[in-house]
Amino acid sequence: MTDVNSAILIVAASETDANLYYATGFWAPDPFIFTRIGGRRILIMSDLELDRAKAESKADEVLSLSKLQAEVKQKTQSPPGTAEVLDCLFKERQVKEVKVPGNFPLGLADRLRAKGYTLTVGPEPFFPERTVKNPDEVAAIRETLRLTEEALESAIEVIQESEVKGDELWLRGKPLTSELVRKLLHLTLMGSDCLARETIVAGGRQACDPHGIGSGPLKAHWPIVLDVFPVSAKTRYYADITRTVVKGKAAPKVKKMYAAVQAGQEIAFSKLKAGVDGKAIHTAILDLFEKEGFRTGEMDGRMQGFFHGTGHGLGLEIHEPPRISSGGEILQAGQVVTVEPGLYYLDAGGIRLEDDVLITAAGCENLTTFPKLLELT
Repeated sequence: MTDVNSAILIVAASETDANLYYATGFWAPDPFIFTRIGGRRILIMSDLELDRAKAESKADEVLSLSKLQAEVKQKTQSPPGTAEVLDCLFKERQVKEVKVPGNFPLGLADRLRAKGYTLTVGPEPFFPERTVKNPDEVAAIRETLRLTEEALESAIEVIQESEVKGDELWLRGKPLTSELVRKLLHLTLMGSDCLARETIVAGGRQACDPHGIGSGPLKAHWPIVLDVFPVSAKTRYYADITRTVVKGKAAPKVKKMYAAVQAGQEIAFSKLKAGVDGKAIHTAILDLFEKEGFRTGEMDGRMQGFFHGTGHGLGLEIHEPPRISSGGEILQAGQVVTVEPGLYYLDAGGIRLEDDVLITAAGCENLTTFPKLLELT
């Protein structure tokens, strides 16, 4: 697509579309129109959001949807829809080619094509510069991470305070459950203006499902995986941290798994830097696990071992490019990624450790400060 007579177009709600929020800096629960023409960022807003968009957004122009609709109706004598409003604007600005993201509404795309516009779909990341964080973005992630660490500390303290009764943990005369610990994490984070959903507090064999959130009484002597990934309501940036703890006595295999996962993280930390292929890091960790006797593959009818990626990008979304996995992506300075190797076996439970790391030209900086301790006394 050429720069002459071309535009970038997103029609969505920035509350759920990170590309739109990144482009506009404007948070809204309802869909609105963003287009960039000749380098100028233009918003078309309803009367409800018009003045707020003028005051809060990063747009160069904020246009009134109702005025454009009236203009279209006067010209065509027909009810103006989104396609007709855009057609009016694009003709005025001499736009003929439009680049849209992959989640662009299909019906609207068809209507614009019917009006003679050439639409092309841009690959993700739609704004490639989004993957490389500026200092303000890194500071925002770091702030969310600090608040997440505080919440995680309170949750682990509760697990530490619990009593071992048989094969379960009890607190103040009641079983300690995944739901109770999750609620504590969520409430603590809410008090810090962070929002968390689907937080993982999974013990026993439940922890062998890496994305299973966990339910019911937590098991004594078994690993408990706590994976917390909230978003700041103030900055809209995420953090992502995982720790695994045992209340009671960890089995020898669990201790060996934990040591291997921690060693896997250290391999990643030693290799992460700009220009490195994430596949090489992921493969090195797999090789270490195999060497330590931890095979990955289908066993007893389900996947066990290390069967997910080593890490992913982090920012306005919890999962962003790049991926540190078997797929292979070259890392760049300024990217923030997670490092989260894990091991999962039905006879021992799940172990995962996760830190958030800033890629630099010479190496990496671990943004996470929370300690790693397996057994809670």
